[in-house]
Amino acid sequence: QVQLQESGPGLVKPSQTLSLTCTVSGGSITTNYYYWSWIRQPPGKGLEWIGYIAYSGNTYYSPSLKSRTSISRDTSKNQFTLQLSSVTPEDTAVYYCASKKYYSDYVNPLKYTYWGQGTQVTVSS
Repeated sequence: QVQLQESGPGLVKPSQTLSLTCTVSGGSITTNYYYWSWIRQPPGKGLEWIGYIAYSGNTYYSPSLKSRTSISRDTSKNQFTLQLSSVTPEDTAVYYCASKKYYSDYVNPLKYTYWGQGTQVTVSS
């Protein structure tokens, strides 16, 4: 079965870049037709889709975050990575990696099948 696990620093200073890695086991991130996303949940708020990297390597980001977001992958390690630049305290959230098959409803976190456990990231000086 597919398992995902987030890793990275839990504390990031304002104006710096938030970097997280999702390690995938039990399935390849290049398998047709799976999409691999980053999703976050700020305190007291709902889930927010950040962006995906598709099985093909194509990426797409939430318009509200596109200017600050980069998702990449290392297929040899079966990992994909989130970089969110110029962070502020408003970026404080639990960050999840997640996956679903097919393109439909990619922006809806409730449609994702596989999830990591989530990792808390706090932006503070």
